[in-house]
This record gives sequence, structure tokens and C-alpha cells, in this order.
Amino acid sequence: MSLIKHNETGWLPSVFDDMFKTDWLGGTTNVNSIGTSIPAVNIRETEESFSVEVAAPGKSKDDFNIELDKNVLTISSEDNKESETAVEKGKFTRKEFSYSTFKRAFSLPDSVDNGKISASYNNGVLEIALPKKEEAKVQAKRLIDIS
Repeated sequence: MSLIKHNETGWLPSVFDDMFKTDWLGGTTNVNSIGTSIPAVNIRETEESFSVEVAAPGKSKDDFNIELDKNVLTISSEDNKESETAVEKGKFTRKEFSYSTFKRAFSLPDSVDNGKISASYNNGVLEIALPKKEEAKVQAKRLIDIS
């Protein structure tokens, strides 16, 4: 994250551009992109795992794409809606459509066990479980004998 970055027009530097476009795990958002909606994301860490919760009401699990490539987890969705009303002699009296998309990317820490990542969608929330590797979990305190 750089401290000085020029805005889209290249005129004024903005110290805050990167701050608002970078997620907690080092991911990026598509802030300032036209036609996109950015769902709220909660990231929680426990001793056993990380959990990413994405608020996406009104969607189904088939609306999401979740990809893992070189320790980068990408969550995306596209939504095309069309509704038609009365058609009179081949002309539309009204036709409405919308298109929305989002894409979030998160750089995963090395402590995540990539082979055990899972996802579920319930009550408008997409939850991605990121279990930690055994060696990354907090180990119980123990005494070590000196030989």
C-alpha cells in the first residue's frame, strides 16, 4: 500500500485511495467502479480458522463464483435482471433491466489449509470457512525438559 497515489484523473494525490480499496487480509475491492455493488464483508479469526462472511441477500448459491489461485481467494457474482410489462403491437411500453456485479479478492495467509476451504449460503450470507493448518493453531503451553 503506497502512501501517495494519484486519483483517476491524475491530478490530486490521495493518501486514502489504497486504504479504502484494501481489505483486512490484503485483498482489494472494486470501489469506484460503475455498475458494481460491493457487499459488506466480515472477517473473523479464531484459534482454529478464519471465516469470511459476505452479505448478499436475494441471491442463491449458484450466483457466486469462488476461486482459489496461488493463495488468492476471489469471490465474484453477476446478476442480470429483466422484467417486461405489456407489449403493444411489437413495441415495448416499458422494459426494465439491470446488471450488477462484484468481485472481492483476499490474499490468504500461509496458515490457511487450502485443501479444507468450504463455503455455504444461508439467509442472505455467504460464509467461507478457512481452516488453519495444524501447525498454525495455537498450541497448549508445555514445559520442555533439558537433557
